[in-house]
Amino acid sequence: MIEFIDGLALKKMFIAAAVTLDAFKEEINDLNVFPVPDGDTGSNMSMTIGNAMTELQKAEPDSVTKTADIAASALLRGARGNSGVILSLLFRGFAKAVKDKKTINAAELAAAFHEGVGTAYKAVMKPAEGTILTVSRLAADAACKAAEEENDIERVIEHMLEVGGEALADTVNQNPVLKKAGVIDAGGKGYLIIIEAMLASLQGKEFAAPEVKAVQEPKDKADFSDFDTEDIKFAYCTEFIIGRENDKDPQLLREFLDKLGDSIVVVDDEEIIKVHVHNNCPGVVITEALTYGHLVTVKIENMKLQHTEVMGMQDAAPGEEKETVAEPEKAIGVVVVCAGDGLEAMFKDLGADGVISGGQTMNPSTEDILKEINRTPAETVFVLPNNKNIVLAAGQCVGMSEKNVVVIPTHTIPQGVSAMLALDPEGEVAANEEAMNEAIGTVHTVTLTYAARNSNFDGFEIAEGDYLAMIENKLLTAGAELAAVEKEIGDTLAGFDPELVSVYYGEDVTEEQAQELADVLQDIMPDAEVTVIPGGQPVYYYIISAE
Repeated sequence: MIEFIDGLALKKMFIAAAVTLDAFKEEINDLNVFPVPDGDTGSNMSMTIGNAMTELQKAEPDSVTKTADIAASALLRGARGNSGVILSLLFRGFAKAVKDKKTINAAELAAAFHEGVGTAYKAVMKPAEGTILTVSRLAADAACKAAEEENDIERVIEHMLEVGGEALADTVNQNPVLKKAGVIDAGGKGYLIIIEAMLASLQGKEFAAPEVKAVQEPKDKADFSDFDTEDIKFAYCTEFIIGRENDKDPQLLREFLDKLGDSIVVVDDEEIIKVHVHNNCPGVVITEALTYGHLVTVKIENMKLQHTEVMGMQDAAPGEEKETVAEPEKAIGVVVVCAGDGLEAMFKDLGADGVISGGQTMNPSTEDILKEINRTPAETVFVLPNNKNIVLAAGQCVGMSEKNVVVIPTHTIPQGVSAMLALDPEGEVAANEEAMNEAIGTVHTVTLTYAARNSNFDGFEIAEGDYLAMIENKLLTAGAELAAVEKEIGDTLAGFDPELVSVYYGEDVTEEQAQELADVLQDIMPDAEVTVIPGGQPVYYYIISAE
């Protein structure tokens, strides 16, 4: 029986979790629903918690509070992809719950896991069932119940794993995407591997990844499926910080905002409430916000946001140089994420101030994005993630910089290009945000890559190495014959009656090959202007836009 955990023990638990998750990251990656070559969940979670391990190895924390604070800050800075950001939120709440504690007992540990779940749910509006959030929530509930019975930390974590394992097994039934692919949730599995590694560390045992069997016997690897892209419905990105002046429940504000918009993030502590929401009536939002307290900063008023530690950021450690923030030389700047020399040159020609190398298989961390934001000599910095799995990490930068940060949720390179073309460097921030969000809804994107493994989905027998075409991140067609796949792409794009078609060719494609595809598309769409552009991107042979 283990009755308490101190700072050193918790440090060892985090390190064990990081080492173990790294060993099993490919197993988690194999649960990804796309058969395209993609690092995704396992790699992102591993790199995220690996950042915490790096920082903890430099420290000798003398309390649970210190260990948790170091880990939470490092997790946020190193968060990559949606799964990494959610993992960082789970342990940010954990750190908040163990504030001012040298050691913690079973009940306090369970409460910390429970607080972590609450923090993650608050930040991710409308969470879907059958995800890491579901698994962590049910596991934390089980921990709290076990802690009420006995002050035995081993039993608390064992009960977490037992109930969490059952929840993970059921994710294949709860999430339609997972059900179609026949797999359990990758993020949920990664989370349980972390928890079991922590238990093994406490017990001094060697760790082996748990085998989790679902009711419907899920497969070890995903066949194939798709995620729906989020519709862009609301014009104004409204961001502000409220200095709390009363005890009014922030949950009421969340419910109010849920009726007005989406992309809602509400983070609160004893002193402030920080809000991000996409909506069409910012005046109504601000009026409601004033019922909770005074406004500290407001983006829509074109004010420069002050530096805050609301997202758990820490000052540089002793001996380390603090990140330099460039003084504003202009009103508006832009930071984009892309991979490929051609794409990078194109975005710079369009006016991007900073380019972060990243995309499919290479999701940059929150810290990577934040550094580029801080280097940009502008009051307001627009961020174009250009990949759906980078949007959430980019969103964590809002409020972490002295600069006013606006994230345009671009999911593809062509959406990023359209957003750049819609930007007026001399215009107002709110007007630019509205124009850029409108622009990304006018472009259609098809990508052509190869299947990384055999799979079977919606009647498509996909063999490893087959050509794989997707439109808006959904399966369009697949096959071994390139000509047939190209024709299907052309016929699909013709249905949009585009005026302009752009073919960005990747690092494994010659200009002559790209021109051959352009000729095919031109024959199918004779009235469209078809342009070939060297992108140099990895993973995708072609990224094709129609607008």
